[in-house]
Amino acid sequence: MYKAYQKLAVGIDIGGTNTKIGIINHRGEILSRACISTVGHETVEDFIEALYNALQPLIEEFESTGEITGIGIGAPNGNFYTGLIEYAPNLRWNGTIPLAKFVTERFGIPCSLTNDANAAALGELYYGAGRGMKHFLVITLGTGIGSGIVIDGKLIYGHDGYAGELGHTIIRYGGRKHWKTDLVGSLETYCSATGIAITAREMLKRTNQESLLRAIEPEKINSKYVYECAIKGDKLALKVFKYTGKLLGEALANFVMFSSPEAIILFGGVIKSGELLMKPTRKHMEKNLLPLFQNKVKLVFSELEGADSAILGAGSLVWEQSSEAFQVAI
Repeated sequence: MYKAYQKLAVGIDIGGTNTKIGIINHRGEILSRACISTVGHETVEDFIEALYNALQPLIEEFESTGEITGIGIGAPNGNFYTGLIEYAPNLRWNGTIPLAKFVTERFGIPCSLTNDANAAALGELYYGAGRGMKHFLVITLGTGIGSGIVIDGKLIYGHDGYAGELGHTIIRYGGRKHWKTDLVGSLETYCSATGIAITAREMLKRTNQESLLRAIEPEKINSKYVYECAIKGDKLALKVFKYTGKLLGEALANFVMFSSPEAIILFGGVIKSGELLMKPTRKHMEKNLLPLFQNKVKLVFSELEGADSAILGAGSLVWEQSSEAFQVAI
């Protein structure tokens, strides 16, 4: 069915709840998939064994038709330089975990690791909205906010492997305290899915304005409910998106002026809100740019499905180890 002896890679996306697995080729096709629970394993050793039991049959499936050249993993707080997951707040395994080393030893296949937002950026670089670009940012808007920075066609890691934590930049001094980091006024506290829900609760408390959101218990309000109310024309829910877009646009203006990208690609569950978020974000980004930056930077949504982008991006780590594979993929 598939071309004999083609070069293949494994892409693994480790999420807080589930871990998604795929066998990919240079064209960005996911040839086979699997999924396991992330949370159902007490120790990282148990997780590695479950990963082996799910992935090894897929590897064996392609032994006669292709070569698995490597395994790429995107994970919270994954460090490309060291292969370590370090103090990931949404994983149950505490401390520093040499995940790339464990996977390499268990499978006998070279493994590379990066954080999940960087994996998303690689997915866009090779197969998505960033294809053909050399300078762009990816901002992942989900439960939290992550980012990947591509300059001169290469992902930026910084001196220690942790460059690109734009979600934790401070956009409101003296603002909200982050629920885990304790930083005050960070972008993530306002423009993530979690931040949108907090904004809605705050607005409901501050005013007596009628809203469909008042029918929901405050602690159960989430960004999905806010979106559903907004598309029904609920004025308070619409105000939440306008406020979120304003803050996001201001932050993106700062990011543009320090990196001068060709584009900013928005990725993650929050982008399902579409123009409710995009319109105010674009307006306030342009409003807060110096004239020499205005109307030069494309602001676009990701072209990839969420799960596919993470798998493809993780698998792209393997291609990055080979200049030949890099040229084929680009």
